[in-house]
Amino acid sequence: MDWTRFRASPRIAWIGLGLFFVAVAAFRIGASAQGEGPPAPPLPSVTVAHPLSETVPHWDEFTGRFVAVQRVEVRPRVSGAIDRIHFTDGQIVKAGDPLFTIDPRPYQIAVDSARADVARMQSQTAMLSKDVVRGETLVGGGAITRRDLDQRRGGSDSARAQLMAAEAALRNAELNLEWTQLRAPIAGRVSDRRIDVGNLVQAGATPLTTIVSIDPIYFEFDVSESDFLHYARAGAGHQKTGQTPAWVRLADETDWKRKGTVDFFDNALNVHSGTIRARAVLPNKDMLLTPGAFGRVRVNGGDAAALLVPDAAIASDQTSKVVMVVTPEHKVAAKPVTLGPLHKGLRVVLSGLDPTDLVITAGLANPMVRPGALVAPTDGVIAPLAN
Repeated sequence: MDWTRFRASPRIAWIGLGLFFVAVAAFRIGASAQGEGPPAPPLPSVTVAHPLSETVPHWDEFTGRFVAVQRVEVRPRVSGAIDRIHFTDGQIVKAGDPLFTIDPRPYQIAVDSARADVARMQSQTAMLSKDVVRGETLVGGGAITRRDLDQRRGGSDSARAQLMAAEAALRNAELNLEWTQLRAPIAGRVSDRRIDVGNLVQAGATPLTTIVSIDPIYFEFDVSESDFLHYARAGAGHQKTGQTPAWVRLADETDWKRKGTVDFFDNALNVHSGTIRARAVLPNKDMLLTPGAFGRVRVNGGDAAALLVPDAAIASDQTSKVVMVVTPEHKVAAKPVTLGPLHKGLRVVLSGLDPTDLVITAGLANPMVRPGALVAPTDGVIAPLAN
């Protein structure tokens, strides 16, 4: 190296040294910037509120079946041939509407014959009564003996008895003639005909059709022993049946819009199932409820304290329903809950939630709001949505 040249150019040496220090400083600044990274994103914002505490009606739900209040199997009371059928299968009938006509001609003949017997006995009775009156006059003059008068009285009494028998036979014949017209004993829906015109039927033996009443209608269901004891202690057992409200819905319905009352509890529990049969009665104006169909009933079991949250605050995991809450450390936690029905537009939480919990009511749509995540809570309030 030519040191002589370096000594001759001191200005150049100082410039090179300055550039070296600038390069070192720039390198350190760049390395420091790479170590710090970008700024952290803000915490997700959520709205939280304590669950609403209220006293709500407690409902017990049961599965049951609709049963007709009245069911009649129509059978003939007299024998004969079916002459006419007055209904169509499945028709709604009123009490007294004609259903079948059995050939009435043999029974009309029997009525005419019985009337003739009555007329004959009436004539005979009148004649013998006059003989008794004449005898009472003649016995005083000695024209007849008192024994003859007693015989006339006996004959008159026998004729009156035979007249009574003839009148009874006439009423029986008229009743048989009336029974040739089979009429609906109750109002309801008639089933299909079991026999056609022209067939012979036997009195009391040949089934013709059935009729079931449809308005009102019964709903029968089984109640567990513990539930029955609860109702009995609450005054809704045998003493106050008919005062306990019940709501029924069909299998394809979601709303409890069919209102009735519990009117009957059986007199004993089933020793095999540990349940007791109960029954609710409800109107069926639209005639949609059909005997034999299944449904669900809920019975008012009294009032109970409950916590209410909006449906938007409820999430689902693989096995149950959960409510997201915020801990004092501003972390999200999931609490499994048991849900009840809606009340005032809010969902009833039967268990799994505490009154002091801060429930997330808004912000759950943010994917960053998940169990264990830090959030920025904002105070809110849960209020009833409907009266």
